Amino acid sequence: MSEPVGIFGGSGFYSFLDDVAEHAVDTPYGPPSAHIRVGTVEGREVAFMPRHGDDHSLPPHRINYRANIWAMKQMGVRRIIGPSACGALRPELEPGTFVVCDQFVDRTRGREDTFYDGPQTTHVSAADPYCPGLRRVIVDAATELGIAVADGGTVVVIQGPRFSTRAESRWFSAAGWDVVNMTQYPEAWLAREAELCYANVSLVTDYDVGLEGVPGVEPVSAEAAFRVFAENLDKLRALLFRVVPRVGPHPDDVCATALRSAIVH
Repeated sequence: MSEPVGIFGGSGFYSFLDDVAEHAVDTPYGPPSAHIRVGTVEGREVAFMPRHGDDHSLPPHRINYRANIWAMKQMGVRRIIGPSACGALRPELEPGTFVVCDQFVDRTRGREDTFYDGPQTTHVSAADPYCPGLRRVIVDAATELGIAVADGGTVVVIQGPRFSTRAESRWFSAAGWDVVNMTQYPEAWLAREAELCYANVSLVTDYDVGLEGVPGVEPVSAEAAFRVFAENLDKLRALLFRVVPRVGPHPDDVCATALRSAIVH
């Protein structure tokens, strides 16, 4: 059987398959968010982990991202899909839209965000942080299913657990960024450092509070965001079931070769 496809579950997405085997994985960085559940979709193995824990006990700034990525790699995963909830910074990104991001902006602080703390100095390129091949598989599958999907977009990652102020949100929109989220950094980045392919599916749950020119925009609440995510969970599952069998083996691409010119000797 080919290498398993890794999937991280986000807010409101705590399980994926019914018939699974659970694996506890030890890592040098401490315990991951949860056991990894391994099952199959059309004969393709899937390794699933809820990034916030089984009972959503881990807020975004307390997730052990290094342990999660390390555990996936230990299970033989080489390509990861990371669905997440997000707020829209542009009016055309209506709630229920899927954004397959191609860029991130990091506005977090204090998170453990590298596997290379020394003595070996390593500078991995971050120019194109999401896997282009995996992104294409997801966008094509969403289009076939009739799901509203944006091919590309910039996610600005805030520290959390609080939502943005109106001023911050207006700043993000004015900068030209598309969606706002609390978990994409350093998850996506650590996958690149580990030379894994990673693609994000951002599910828009709300318009962010600084978005102007959209009638009826109200301050986002966790309750409202979770409700919209739940309403679209079937679409996300359908997308993942379409995508997983189409994910090819780990190619010799920008993801798999990230360290070739990064290590300082």
